[in-house]
Amino acid sequence: MNKKQKQPQISEDKILDASWELLGEDGIEKFSMRRLADRLGIQAPSLYWYFKSKQNLYQRLANQVSKMILEEFRSEGDWKEQLAGLAVTVRIVLRRYPCSTQLMMMTLPHEPDIIRFTNRMLLCVESTPLDQEQKLQAILTVMNYVFYFVLDDYEHQRNVSAILKEQGEMPSGEMLHLLDSMSEADAGLFRRMFKTGLFELMGTDGAFEFGLKLILSGIEQVIKEQETAH
Repeated sequence: MNKKQKQPQISEDKILDASWELLGEDGIEKFSMRRLADRLGIQAPSLYWYFKSKQNLYQRLANQVSKMILEEFRSEGDWKEQLAGLAVTVRIVLRRYPCSTQLMMMTLPHEPDIIRFTNRMLLCVESTPLDQEQKLQAILTVMNYVFYFVLDDYEHQRNVSAILKEQGEMPSGEMLHLLDSMSEADAGLFRRMFKTGLFELMGTDGAFEFGLKLILSGIEQVIKEQETAH
């Protein structure tokens, strides 16, 4: 009886909002249905009225991210401009939702908006002469790049935060000492890049755009080769 009275006080939207909060605070490794229930002030079994498993909840969170990407993406131009625009939109949305990259990588396209998102990606390259398998591979390559870029940046920020919390400063002196102790053949190029601050550019908009350009240019090259062959 008591459980039924509590039921209307919670909704799917509230559960999803609380999930994002929890993911933002502790990361996906520490996320659990029990901790989510505690956050919402309910018993864990009540959550299973709405989501039959943690995986099911993850699917819905990924679906929410996919929906947001679709709402914010403005499709204009040729296939290359559309894919570039979609990649930029995906990165913006993923950075807004904590651990959303991991969720997108962990879930299967079993939700309507995840299917719509995948379909929208495929539409970007539909006009190209690539065959079906190549079209799928092209969009997966672009998306895997975006996912990795956002995930790498997220992990880097967490590592920096953890080091600062423990040591109060970055151990750059130790790194320089290690590099100086290594030979030119083993570490010369790396050492010069590190000392000029090039590694600090990782994760920037410029770095993202350059990597995206490499991939899109590669797809364009394959298209040109196919057109020449025909």
